[in-house]
Amino acid sequence: MQLIEIENLDLPALQIYRKLRGNAFDADNSFIADSPKVVTMLLESDIAVNSILATREYYTQNQHLIAARDDIKCFVGEKSLLESIVGHKLHHGVMLHGKRPDNVLLEDLGDHIILLDRLSNMENVGAIARSAAALGVDSMMLSEDAPHPYGRRSIRVSMGYVTKLRIHRFDSLSERISELKTLGYTIYAAEASSEAIPLSTLDTIPDKWVVIVGNEEAGLSKEILALCDHVVQIEMAEEVKSFNVAIAASIVMHWMVVNG
Repeated sequence: MQLIEIENLDLPALQIYRKLRGNAFDADNSFIADSPKVVTMLLESDIAVNSILATREYYTQNQHLIAARDDIKCFVGEKSLLESIVGHKLHHGVMLHGKRPDNVLLEDLGDHIILLDRLSNMENVGAIARSAAALGVDSMMLSEDAPHPYGRRSIRVSMGYVTKLRIHRFDSLSERISELKTLGYTIYAAEASSEAIPLSTLDTIPDKWVVIVGNEEAGLSKEILALCDHVVQIEMAEEVKSFNVAIAASIVMHWMVVNG
C-alpha cells in the first residue's frame, strides 16, 4: 500500500469527491461511498475500487484490507484538508470512489426478487436493500428512473449490504413482468387496493417469486396491478392508510421468506 500525500487540491483524481449528486456518476457508472463500515464492506467485496480518500489513521487501522489492492490510489491527508475537498464536514475520515457493478441479466437473478417501481427516495432504496440482504432475498430490480442503489446515501443507509445483492435495472416494467413469468416467477404486487388480499392469508408460497412495491406517493398503476398474479396488502389499523414503502417491502419479504 503506497499512500499519496495530498499536495495539490486541484489534482484531477480528487475532483470526483466534490461531485456528490447521484447523476454526476451516471456517465462513467461510478459511485462515492463514505464511513468506515461501508468502505470496509466494499473493500471486502469484489467491487472495483478506483481510489480512497482518507486520514492516515484510517489507513493504519485498515492496512490489512488495502495491502493486496495495488490498483487502488490511496490519497491521504488531514481531516480538515479532506473536508476542504468534499465541501462539507466529514463525520468519518474516509471516502471511496468505486465502479458500479454491471447490470445483472434477468436470467441470472435469484429465485426471490424485490422489485422497486419508480421509487424516488434514495434512503428508501438503501433501507430496502439492507432488509433484502438480511432476509436472504439476494436480487433487486429497479426502474431506470429510480435512484441508483449505489448512490452515496443509498449505500450508507444499506450499511454496505447492497453489495450482497444482484441488481437489474430496466426501462419497461410491463415487458419485464412478462419475461419474469416466462422464467417461472410468480409476481406479487404489494398495494393497498380493493382487489388486494390480506398478506396473512397468503400461505402457499412458490419457489420463485417477485414482490413489487411502487412509488412512495402514487404506488403501483392499475395497468401494472393487472399484470401481476396476486395483489397483497398488509393488515393495519383502520385509521392508518399505509406504511413507509421500505417498511412495507420488509414486512412482505419477511412473510414470503418464512412461509416459503
